[in-house]
Amino acid sequence: MGPHLKTLLVLVGTALPLLAAPTAWARSPFVAELRTVSSRYHQDPSRLDAIRTGLEQAARTVEDVETLAALAQVCFLWGDVRAASDDQKLEAYDRGRQAAKRAVELDPRNVMAHFWYGTNTARWGQTKGVVRSLFLLPAVKEEIRVILELDPSFPAVYALAGNVFYEVPGLLGGDLDKAEEMFRKGLELDPKFTGMRVGLGKTLIRKGRTAEARRELQAVLDETSPSNLADWTVKDSKEARQLLQSIKGKS
Repeated sequence: MGPHLKTLLVLVGTALPLLAAPTAWARSPFVAELRTVSSRYHQDPSRLDAIRTGLEQAARTVEDVETLAALAQVCFLWGDVRAASDDQKLEAYDRGRQAAKRAVELDPRNVMAHFWYGTNTARWGQTKGVVRSLFLLPAVKEEIRVILELDPSFPAVYALAGNVFYEVPGLLGGDLDKAEEMFRKGLELDPKFTGMRVGLGKTLIRKGRTAEARRELQAVLDETSPSNLADWTVKDSKEARQLLQSIKGKS
């Protein structure tokens, strides 16, 4: 073997690990951190700022499904928890939509990518105004359909579906019976999903079943081990308490 051939083989051998490296590099440490912080952000909500920034930077460097899905998730959380105005919320949810849509394009069978695309789209529409955002409804319903086809045991999709049926006016596709059905199916899969139980409580109030609604909402307040402690602390327990106050004295 001549010296030039040996040199060439060494160079090729050195390059092979580099060719495989982008997959490893694509896994931003913020992806793993978000998995922890997503259920603990109530301890330090400002940490969502750094995670969002870090994932934005990672997404600009390498297109990776996990990074994009995580970016979509943190955008949703940031819009819910950190945004100080509707404009900031809309910007965050829209960025989440874009990131999740790209993740879906890269991996059409990724449930989390579909979920965060549908969820950010739905929340953007809710914030903008449901009637003004009806053009987005088919996209949200399609994401729900795909997720249910890919993984019907994924609890969060039932929360998304239930809220869509609850929020949209009846004449435009909303359906309180279907909302109740979706929330109850989700709770069968995860009884400690307190956001789902709040959704069921709201639906029962609107259906005039106040006593049942009160039991569901009180169960949210009494929950000692919610599936997501941060959501329970920052959002679900507060909404349940407000809803209970709104039906106080009603039979």
